[in-house]
Amino acid sequence: MNLAAPKQILNYIDGQFCDPENGRFMDNVNPATGEVYSQTPDSDADDVQLAVDAAKKAFPAWSTSTPDYRFKILNRIAELIDANLDALALAESNDNGKPLWLSKRVDIPRASDNFRFFATGLMHYASESHSMQGKAINYTLRNPIGVVGCISPWNLPLYLFTWKIAPALAAGNCVVAKPSEVTPMTGYLLCEIAREAGLPDGVLNIVHGGGPHCGASIVSHPEIKAISFTGSTRAGKDIAAVAAPMFKKLSLELGGKNPNIIFADCNWEKMLKTTVQSSFANQGQICLCGSRILVEASIYEQFKTAFVAEVKKLTVGDPLAETSKQGAVVSKTHYEKVLGCIELAKEEGGTVLLGGNALKPEGRCANGYFIEPTIIEGLGPDCRTNMEEIFGPVVSLQSFTTEAEALQLANASDYGLAATIWTENVSRAHRMAAQVHSGIIWVNCWLLRDLRTPFGGFKNSGVGREGGWEALRFFTEPKNVCIEL
Repeated sequence: MNLAAPKQILNYIDGQFCDPENGRFMDNVNPATGEVYSQTPDSDADDVQLAVDAAKKAFPAWSTSTPDYRFKILNRIAELIDANLDALALAESNDNGKPLWLSKRVDIPRASDNFRFFATGLMHYASESHSMQGKAINYTLRNPIGVVGCISPWNLPLYLFTWKIAPALAAGNCVVAKPSEVTPMTGYLLCEIAREAGLPDGVLNIVHGGGPHCGASIVSHPEIKAISFTGSTRAGKDIAAVAAPMFKKLSLELGGKNPNIIFADCNWEKMLKTTVQSSFANQGQICLCGSRILVEASIYEQFKTAFVAEVKKLTVGDPLAETSKQGAVVSKTHYEKVLGCIELAKEEGGTVLLGGNALKPEGRCANGYFIEPTIIEGLGPDCRTNMEEIFGPVVSLQSFTTEAEALQLANASDYGLAATIWTENVSRAHRMAAQVHSGIIWVNCWLLRDLRTPFGGFKNSGVGREGGWEALRFFTEPKNVCIEL
């Protein structure tokens, strides 16, 4: 097959590409150039209803199909994603603004991994059983839920879209999905791949549009029985307010304000290199980035000097250039938000050690949305800069003197998604990992992911867990069968 980004994206419902019922489209902007390069549907409740009708029609056959049958189709999707790596990576970079090399190395390979992982997962599912000392035996069945909704964000468009869709399909559900309207292109191209792979009509339906009309219609639809959402905490609250009274299953992976805790006994070279990456990968637009860097006081000045020097080396520029380490932020709206956060940090008394400004590269990217990697110090744990998610190339530095103070700073946030701990003291590593209020703890590494592990956060970082058996459990309903002997 020959994948190419179209000038006009269409919805994918019941195996067919179609215009939105209302005939309305929105501009899709390349953030690196600031230019409109395609149109995407502005769908609403009518399109969602069509998608639900198609999913309901497809559900009986798909839900009772064998794991082997589902494996063959989902694994074929993984193979086709791999085969179209270059086209998908280019579409992702043009849509999102991230460097092309990053899309090729991380985003698209992870999308195929997601399908391959969950394609094999159901092949290995084993039912639980419980014996009642000769009186009876209980065993657990897990049935697909029915029609489920998957709503994904703009920062890792295909990566996180497939992270939801793949386990939902593997478990036997039919899906109504919405990619972010800011980055819709690879969601559209996934439909072409699914059709080429032989996925039956109606099993996967992708409806494009904004949150207030399209997304809200998915969340509130009475026949969509579960919602898996990744995005902002604010949007997560709105979704929960609608879905919870309807007793829908909810998986909400929300924001983060992650601490990166650096002790004096760390492996210095590894820590420094990884901290640059964990601070500014994908322009800081990863929910797992370490945006609050906490450094032991005895090495604080040394770290600050070295960190600033290393971050200065990050080349910000055209995402299609191999030399660019940083690309554009995702949209004009987000660009203005991040720059506003930097100004707020100054108003709060913060000192900008590096960056803090918009950039205008020469050539085709002169009107793009570029921001310098920014390092700020001099702010306490309770200020807005250290409490609110910025989700851009901005980090703050704070110092601590004891483990207790490091823990206090780490846990000061209302978020609790991820944390990184740098120490060569194994006892300290275990103590800190046990007490930091985050769902994911990395010790002497960052973003080292095993897809079998549970993924999710504490506090305002969400509800539920994704990944591995957790995802397959979410997309099924357990049923206990008790047979008296």
